[in-house]
Amino acid sequence: MSLTAAAVALMLGSTAPEAGTVAAIDPVAAPQVAMPPQATVLPQVTSVPQATDATVAPAASPASDQATTTATATATATESPVDAAAPVSAAAPDVSAPAAAPDAANGPHTQGSEILVTHRKRPPPGDPMERVNEQSFKAVQAVDKAVLEPVATVYNKGLPRPVRQGLRNFFTNLDEPVIFAAYLLELKPGKAMETAGRFAINTTLGVGGIVDIAKRKPFNLPYRPNGLADVLGYYGVGPGPYMYLPLIGPTTVRDVIGDSVDNLWGPAVLGKPFSKPEVAAPMTVVSELGERAAFDDEIRKIRKSDNPYATYRELYLRQRKAEIDALHGRVTEPVVPVYGPGMRTAGGKKGEQNAVPDPAEKQAPVSAPVTQEPVQKEDKGSDPR
Repeated sequence: MSLTAAAVALMLGSTAPEAGTVAAIDPVAAPQVAMPPQATVLPQVTSVPQATDATVAPAASPASDQATTTATATATATESPVDAAAPVSAAAPDVSAPAAAPDAANGPHTQGSEILVTHRKRPPPGDPMERVNEQSFKAVQAVDKAVLEPVATVYNKGLPRPVRQGLRNFFTNLDEPVIFAAYLLELKPGKAMETAGRFAINTTLGVGGIVDIAKRKPFNLPYRPNGLADVLGYYGVGPGPYMYLPLIGPTTVRDVIGDSVDNLWGPAVLGKPFSKPEVAAPMTVVSELGERAAFDDEIRKIRKSDNPYATYRELYLRQRKAEIDALHGRVTEPVVPVYGPGMRTAGGKKGEQNAVPDPAEKQAPVSAPVTQEPVQKEDKGSDPR
């Protein structure tokens, strides 16, 4: 081969294309072979089913995700890069937006439903624990209706009225020493002496207090309730919050303190056998049973009222206020007694039972006639000192 032919052959061999260099040196064929549009479309398409799967079906299997991605890529492969990217940017806010957003002005709401916001009724003055007291009242009344009411009915029907009244007089007479001490603390020596006279007369002439001889002529010494709670009220101590307690019933903070001291001090003053537990406990049971039996008619009427709890509370607070007012010589309107000797013993004359007033009439006096004086009524000028 001549030198010229060898040079030509060498030049032709250097310009021949090599394998694997077509895509690099042929810019026209590159889009057809490497398909750059798929490289730009595929990331946008594959991000759509990931967001959809995370929001709608988080429990989908990897095989299902791969199938969804492949199907979506095939459907969008024929579109241009601009057309494929547009639906992704438009659908993103719809996927991430919440179903219902709270309204700052009107509060929380949902589509197709309403949420009603109500406020609890505030308890009345003097009864801040109304909800707790009312539940206690309902529980006690349920037990009372199931157990005590049948026993009280048998008690009223099984014992003659004079016997039941005699038992109540007996237990009332045992309270006279406490009443005597209370009048002394109130600096009322005249009323204290009258109380001492009642105790002496009924204990002797009244056969241990079974018969209330002292209230009859010629003595004319009526029963006047008093105690440490009344002494505190007389000197301006308020009743405090109202409470309804099991085994105690309606009371206030002032009354529960005063009554507790009275119940401890009374038997101690009377001495044996009243101070012995084996005697005091049965006497307390009989006394409370007599009170419940005397209260039977009134409690049945209270249960028929619209709000038995509020009715009972109002009756108790009225009676307590009337007793404190009487210590100051202020004459009050008649009240319906819910405790004490003012309650009529069942089986009395017709028309003697007291009517239960409407609790809504808080300031109105009781219109029903009261045949027995339930609270102390005394004139300031006639109070002997």
